[in-house]
Amino acid sequence: MPQRHSKNNNDLAYFTYDEKKKLGYGTQRERLGKDSIKPFDACSLCLKPFIDPMCCHKGHVFCRECILECFLAQKKDIQRRLAAHASQKNQDKDEEEERLMLQKARELDEFDQQNHGALPRYSDKSQNQDKNGFHGANSVKATSFEEEALRTMKAFWLPSATPGASVRVEAPETHTVCPEGKEKLKLKNLFAIRFTEDNSEEEEKKAKSSSSSSYDKTYICPSCKVTLTNTMSLVALSSCGHVFCKKCGEKFMPVDKVCLVCDKPCKDRNLVGLKKGGTGFAEHDDHLEAKEYKHLGSGSGLGMVRMGKT
Repeated sequence: MPQRHSKNNNDLAYFTYDEKKKLGYGTQRERLGKDSIKPFDACSLCLKPFIDPMCCHKGHVFCRECILECFLAQKKDIQRRLAAHASQKNQDKDEEEERLMLQKARELDEFDQQNHGALPRYSDKSQNQDKNGFHGANSVKATSFEEEALRTMKAFWLPSATPGASVRVEAPETHTVCPEGKEKLKLKNLFAIRFTEDNSEEEEKKAKSSSSSSYDKTYICPSCKVTLTNTMSLVALSSCGHVFCKKCGEKFMPVDKVCLVCDKPCKDRNLVGLKKGGTGFAEHDDHLEAKEYKHLGSGSGLGMVRMGKT
């Protein structure tokens, strides 16, 4: 009996839909489940139950140790990039001075040959061309879509793309950013938050019967005593750090102007909405689809991969 050739025909001049899927060409999508989404009581960096949690004004929660290590690593990277950029500027200055000296010497030599030589000598205009561009019959203009691929590919026939070519270092940003929201963030903008643990009799019995760990902790709203879960919207007070459910926070805080636990004065701007935990349901969560885009770069022979979530 003849075999099916609809998925095994490899003699066509183009890729079929099934062959593109096997090669990973184009945009690949995958639905994320609950196991791939962070719960509300987990650190955004280490993805473990937080220890000494700290929060930014966008509602991202981190362990104190994790965010301090992140800021320290960012500052070290900024210092390294600043040093590399300063070294590159000095090198460019030296190369420019050397180029001007050579140009002046060449002009003097041409002037001397023009006045004392038997035949006049003219300057070569080809020396003023861009050394990093395309020349001759191979000259093409890179589109905006291919610029990134042309910068990263290792093509030995381009002077600017050879493995030994120097890489330009752009001037780095001097401020630290939030590792989750990518906005400007300083250590003084963070504030500690306090969750209220459930110390009921049933929870104490469970803690005695099983080994007590941070994974077994449950938190409640100090106002309505409801157990906090991933399905609930939470708010924290930046003035004292206590965490409430959104219903209690928006109902009592703007009226009483004090914290319901410590009676510390607060204002409406002190209410910070925390990022909700993931449940895996499309109606609750926004980012449940992962995308991976693969594009075959021109002349590289390798695929350019871009990761993103929507």
